[in-house]
Amino acid sequence: MTLALELAKRINALRYDGLPAEAVHWAKVGILDTVGVTLAGAREDCARIVDGIAAGGATGPSLIFGGSRRTAPLEAALVNGTASHALDFDDMTNNFGGHPSAPILPALFALADEIGASGRDFLAAYVAGFETECKIAMGVHFHHYTKGWHPTATLGVFGAAAACAKLLKLPDDRIATALSIAASLAAGIKANFGTMVKPLHVGHCTRNGMFAALLARDGFSAGDRVFEHKQGFFNVFNGEGNYDAGKILPAWAQPFDIVKPGIAIKQYPCCGSTHSALDAILKLARDHKPAADDIERVDVWTHTRRLEHTNRPEPKSDLDAKFSVQYCMARALLDRRISIEHFEGRAYEEPAVRKLLPRVHAAPYTTAQFPAENHFGAEVRIALRGGKALSARADQPFGRTSDNPLPAGLLKEKFENCAARVLPRERIAALYSAIQGFENLNDAREVTAIIAGETRKQAAA
Repeated sequence: MTLALELAKRINALRYDGLPAEAVHWAKVGILDTVGVTLAGAREDCARIVDGIAAGGATGPSLIFGGSRRTAPLEAALVNGTASHALDFDDMTNNFGGHPSAPILPALFALADEIGASGRDFLAAYVAGFETECKIAMGVHFHHYTKGWHPTATLGVFGAAAACAKLLKLPDDRIATALSIAASLAAGIKANFGTMVKPLHVGHCTRNGMFAALLARDGFSAGDRVFEHKQGFFNVFNGEGNYDAGKILPAWAQPFDIVKPGIAIKQYPCCGSTHSALDAILKLARDHKPAADDIERVDVWTHTRRLEHTNRPEPKSDLDAKFSVQYCMARALLDRRISIEHFEGRAYEEPAVRKLLPRVHAAPYTTAQFPAENHFGAEVRIALRGGKALSARADQPFGRTSDNPLPAGLLKEKFENCAARVLPRERIAALYSAIQGFENLNDAREVTAIIAGETRKQAAA
């Protein structure tokens, strides 16, 4: 039996009533965070440009987040998927090597706007998609990540396909076909990090995952051995000998990835590979308040795998600055915080930042600093005039796993701050309440109706 069909059977067998309470809790955390960052990203240039080209004013049932306009489901998935990753503020998880919710939830909301779905069916579909992409990831990492693929896109397309196929209530063979179609729609390379193409990767895989599920529903055909074939996904994307498909099925729901290691909620709207270093340097900045003129040198050490895309001593754009560990360190020292505004309006060109940047040096850490298996750690050292030095380290970013979660109050604060960029206060409160009780929604379109400022009846019309 093929891997696609074995995965399909597990996807189809998953039911809301069989989910552990922790999975439901974390699914609602993921929905809250993703809705918030998507609203915040809705007016970013990348989302706006994609919207203008892809949707082109077409009408349909599915909401474009950030306003009240509705379009066709595939176009809404593309635009909202791009918006969800526009700020690089969306959630992460360890096994996946990327951002697990952004490829899935914009597709589910767009599809649910068309077909309708209970909150419980929506949650089950989300968990199924999350589990699918994360378990496939276990078979291909870390070679897949290190080689240069963007896993959020290349693996997220399977999560979106699985989730949409689940919401469509497709049988096993059609779910397998959706996964097989998705394998040929997988794309995304890390060379485009720091540009508008990175969030486009997410919009693209969100749309393509739904597209694969809709094609499968309507009888489209696909190969049945797209993972195992000598020219299939594993060999083409990883290369022979650089994957272990045997890890995938035994790990299914043992536990659910959404439960453990769980969802990592980002505190900072920049590349997650900078977050351990930011935790460390912000502690130093807040505890000791060093003056910029007293700082002679800043050294930051992160894992070599993460430094490959964050060693950017001279960022050239707002998006590039999100991937510059040097800029993030300088900004943290100057402002003692990191916010969305620090990656807007060419903030990276501010004179104080440009003056401090040459003093920030990045390098990979050694096994003497962190054990080889820890690829999330960071160490920071600040050399001050007069010979004094400050140092701090972090084994992993705060909130990185379900064992060390971001407190509910901080999650709510982040959601409200993000949503406030496009929604009035009263609608934010209603939206927060609806998501907190997501399993009790008779129709998931209640969420997009609140965003659009409509009644649920208007949204379903």
